[in-house]
Amino acid sequence: MQIFAHRGASAEAPENTLLAIAKALEYQVDGIEIDVHQIGQELVVIHDRWVQRTTNGKGLVANLDFKQLRSFDAGLGQQVPTLWEVMVLVAGQCNLNIEIKGLQDTSILFSIMAKAEQELGFTTEQFIVSSFDHHLLSQIKTLKPETKIGALTASKPIKYAEFAAELGAFSVNADMAFLDEAFVLDAHRRGLKVFVYTIDEPEDLAQLYRWKVDGVFCNKPWAAKNYIWSISSQK
Repeated sequence: MQIFAHRGASAEAPENTLLAIAKALEYQVDGIEIDVHQIGQELVVIHDRWVQRTTNGKGLVANLDFKQLRSFDAGLGQQVPTLWEVMVLVAGQCNLNIEIKGLQDTSILFSIMAKAEQELGFTTEQFIVSSFDHHLLSQIKTLKPETKIGALTASKPIKYAEFAAELGAFSVNADMAFLDEAFVLDAHRRGLKVFVYTIDEPEDLAQLYRWKVDGVFCNKPWAAKNYIWSISSQK
């Protein structure tokens, strides 16, 4: 089971900041999950549509310019980073799940990913582009078929993981609240990986381990790694 740091090591540092990313790398996670919005020609790493929960600023991300956003404190003196700054810090040390929250120009994303492969030691296989916007995922897959996409869901569709298979997804990224073993089995039969969010309780980790999910997104990746190691070593 792969362990992804959810928004970096967000239980230990402000979420989606370079500090949280650095903490996650210290724990040698399998991957890091971040959230991305577009502002002008920049891709920035922040979760919410509004900035006030995670920064000392106020306003809708889409209504701010890059200079305004960068003037806000995202916690412990951290700025809201750009996707490229995260790429530079990670530098191919682990996988990167890029959850798209707002994107108008896919060419900017493709350009950053290509540059990271050329200059920072990443491989195409290390990137997963995920979103709840399945229309956007379809567009990305059409424009750049080699992109690994993760189809996010916070529901249990009637036909389970069929929607993700139809998108040509690499993975279905599912909310634990709606997941069951039948969903996992269906996804695996379709050749999909199953990643589950957001998992910090040992009982949930044990359940998902029994169901043989492929990975989990955790706010406390160090604890998840230790727990998975402990239960796997007992076999």
